Amino acid sequence: MSILEKYSAAIKNKDEAAMNELLHDDFKFTMHKSGSVLTKSDVIKWAMSGDIKQDKNRIVYENDEVGVHHAFVTFDDGNVEAVMAVYKYKDGKMISLETGATPMPK
Repeated sequence: MSILEKYSAAIKNKDEAAMNELLHDDFKFTMHKSGSVLTKSDVIKWAMSGDIKQDKNRIVYENDEVGVHHAFVTFDDGNVEAVMAVYKYKDGKMISLETGATPMPK
């Protein structure tokens, strides 16, 4: 199973141990839509909250250095976004994530 497949499964199953294993200790998540930067602990806390529900997951590209993922994400507030994500890997773990999101009609 690829890193992105494991990551998507960890979010879906709220698997905190898997999230800890997949994310590098220096992990940074840059959300270009809001300008926010989240740390490893921020992302794990958010994923465990159940706020992130991915649909139509698609791995666009993945190798040992990078992964590109697209999904439709529904949040608890009812907002739906088409999210394109680019991950960089280091030591077999995710070291960074940058996303661009397009709001979708409800």
